[in-house]
Amino acid sequence: MRLITQSKLILTIAAFLFSTLSAELVLAADDEQRAPPTARTAGTLGTQVMRAITSISELMTPEDPEDEPDLVGAKEELDELFDRRYERMNDYEKSTTLSFFTNYYLAIEDYPGAIRYFELTLTIDELREDIRLRVLRSLGQLHMAEENWQDAIKFYQMWRDLSIDEDIVVYRGLSYAHYQQEDFPGALPFWRSFMDLKVADGEALSRDDYSYLNGLYFNMEDYESALGITKTLIVLFDERADWVNLSAIYGSLEDYEHSVQALNLFYLKGFFEGDTRYKNLGQSLAGNDQPFSGAKIIQEGMDKDIVEQDLSNLTTLTQMLLIASEFESALEPAIKAAELDDTGNGYDEVGYIQYMLKDYEGSAEALELAVEKGGLDDKSDTLYFLARAHLELRNFDDARDAASDSAEAGDERARETGQNFMKVVESRRTYYATIASRKADAIDFYRPYPPLQ
Repeated sequence: MRLITQSKLILTIAAFLFSTLSAELVLAADDEQRAPPTARTAGTLGTQVMRAITSISELMTPEDPEDEPDLVGAKEELDELFDRRYERMNDYEKSTTLSFFTNYYLAIEDYPGAIRYFELTLTIDELREDIRLRVLRSLGQLHMAEENWQDAIKFYQMWRDLSIDEDIVVYRGLSYAHYQQEDFPGALPFWRSFMDLKVADGEALSRDDYSYLNGLYFNMEDYESALGITKTLIVLFDERADWVNLSAIYGSLEDYEHSVQALNLFYLKGFFEGDTRYKNLGQSLAGNDQPFSGAKIIQEGMDKDIVEQDLSNLTTLTQMLLIASEFESALEPAIKAAELDDTGNGYDEVGYIQYMLKDYEGSAEALELAVEKGGLDDKSDTLYFLARAHLELRNFDDARDAASDSAEAGDERARETGQNFMKVVESRRTYYATIASRKADAIDFYRPYPPLQ
């Protein structure tokens, strides 16, 4: 990933070089009118060098802004000047000539070429301090653009060692370079200094400034610090991504109550997009002893056609409503889930719900269908509830058969439960038979009086 765009890099590096050189050329021209300097004077351009540089400058920056720069011609003259006179130039002439080389390579976006001539500039013995600082800063930026992270750090740090001031670009570059090498602790102090210096210069911190800092804390797993920055982001910018992060950070800190609360606020603000958010919040609320509220979130997502009404989601919704003892509300999604289920488990759930609603006939039908479809997670349990439904309907033979099948289908505990229930069935059969017999005897005993004449 390139952290500095080409156009921005050219503007930042080349602008001060062109402006500085233009001023220097004017001063050199004035000096020539007074008295031609000697070839080895350290701080001036000799006559031949000045004339060559002036011609090169005119080719690179024509007076008429509508004219195109002649970069090819400028490069030819630069090469000729370098080959013919460089070794005999004074330090100031060398730095001026090399500056035009770097400007040329920046103009054609040949960053390695620009780097080569910037680094050659640093070999000049009597290089002005302000020029050395500009070169070091430019080398840091160019190595960033070329993703030479360690070289960028080296030149930025050399700039800091020499400069009495600090610079926003340098701090930012140092942080980015450390970040790209996954040295997050190394990147952090430079970014904090960047933010402090930006504020001191009267600039407002952007959302990206805070977000980058937050990313550092996340990568360092410093969730306490990330929590504070995320809250600041919410107060200042109130964007959906920050609310998601807030919930995630609370989760990382194992503060699940606040995590669910943050996700719920995210939902109430209307930031939800996609089924994942609805399902996460719904299940989180259910896990936080709020199953009915969680079910309402899932149901809303389905009503908006955001959460798909597939087997998994319908089953989740049904179970949440069952946990909340909302049996009537659970019946509809349970039936839809059963119709999508290749096994009998869906109808087993329907049968259980109908049993709890005292619809024993519907329960028996659903449970029989569950057994017929097969693939049950617990066949013995399904048959046991089928036996109970038949018993409520006083279908004693069907109840006894289902209890017997339940005993055979399960483990030792299920066998014991099934056998005991068979006894209950027979006891209930006897009870109802006795009641029926007594009713019959009572009918025979009590004769109605004949009608009055």
